[in-house]
Amino acid sequence: MAQDLSEKDLLKMEVEQLKKEVKNTRIPISKAGKEIKEYVEAQAGNDPFLKGIPEDKNPFKEKGPTFNALLLLLGRASWLELTWSRTP
Repeated sequence: MAQDLSEKDLLKMEVEQLKKEVKNTRIPISKAGKEIKEYVEAQAGNDPFLKGIPEDKNPFKEKGPTFNALLLLLGRASWLELTWSRTP
């Protein structure tokens, strides 16, 4: 798209963008950093990476016997077959 425009059109677009950006309110990085730090610390109690997931709410936790155990129970596979398939 920009390749189809003349240099004058590109400069007009750049000036329009700069006019929009100059209207943005700016704050010092020292204030922004402090606000971000406070927000992160306030939300830390809800962060599953820091707090962990309760065992009963973990969707990836195995809730019952594994498929291999079911095969053994049903007599469809022997323990030796399952052990052999796991060796590298």
